[in-house]
Amino acid sequence: MTLPLLLTILVLGELPGSYCTVTTVGDLTVLEGQSVTVPCHYNPQYISHVKYWCYGRMKDFCSSLARTDDPTSAPNVKGKVTIADDPTQHVFTVSMQNLTEGDSGWYWCGVELGGMWVADSTASLYISVIQGVSVVNSMVSADEGRSVTVQCLYSKNLRSSEKRWCRSGNWNSCMVTDSEGTFSSRSVFIHDDKNSMFTVKLTQLEMRDSGWYWCGAGQQHGAVHVSVTPRATTWATVSPVQYLKTTVRTPSVMGTNDPHSRPVWESVLVVCGVVLLVMTVSLALWKLRKHYKKKQKHQRTNETNDNFTMCPWREGDYKNTSVIFLNAPAQQVQML
Repeated sequence: MTLPLLLTILVLGELPGSYCTVTTVGDLTVLEGQSVTVPCHYNPQYISHVKYWCYGRMKDFCSSLARTDDPTSAPNVKGKVTIADDPTQHVFTVSMQNLTEGDSGWYWCGVELGGMWVADSTASLYISVIQGVSVVNSMVSADEGRSVTVQCLYSKNLRSSEKRWCRSGNWNSCMVTDSEGTFSSRSVFIHDDKNSMFTVKLTQLEMRDSGWYWCGAGQQHGAVHVSVTPRATTWATVSPVQYLKTTVRTPSVMGTNDPHSRPVWESVLVVCGVVLLVMTVSLALWKLRKHYKKKQKHQRTNETNDNFTMCPWREGDYKNTSVIFLNAPAQQVQML
């Protein structure tokens, strides 16, 4: 009876108390010389409990690196590891700076529950610190004609190495930084901060620039895919009234708040109507005048013909006869 009871007590002692759970992110890979921040989430009822961060393969024997109740508990890592609790979000975060390959290993987020028979609630993750190159975002995109920036990270052992930007599959396309850590061309600009990151800015993007690239330092490199999308073209439909509103600006006599004020386009239409009416009347008068002149001229021609008809001539009557035009405008002829 004693042995089963003891086993039960031991098993219960290893279970998180009162269903308290701690969760965190999965395993991480960090470049040497870089920093990392890890979030550790916990249940709301444990806001007032102590949180900690420790290092080691087994949680019962891990070395404490930081605690919320005693920030100076690990003097050997002072300034390198910081811990901060946010009770409103029920999460505490741990930041580790300037990591080296020796910092690789298992780490634990822990909430201290206290008591002899209640084990702390913890969550573990493995952090790998490596040497090499990585990118902040391996998939970037921009519209045609615009620009995009790629951030390339490298470990501290590559700080003195030249940095390169190349199109995948074409070594002749590589662009290399100079001794100042820069490179500049019409459409590519590279800048190295000489610490942990260099940036590549691509400008005036064309559709043919889409594809895979890689940024490199030393013998290490990281891949990036650049996607260029066609420039968007929009067509706006404008009605005649809207066109008048946008192109004609007529000073308004009344304020815009006057309920009896007329729209600008209405005044313009009235003016156009008056002009059109004047032009129509003028054209009609001109037509009438032209018709009257033509009719008057035709009437005069008929009168002349009548004068000749009233005085018929016999053959030989006009021999040795003179013709005198007494009234040229009326074309009246008198025979002598």
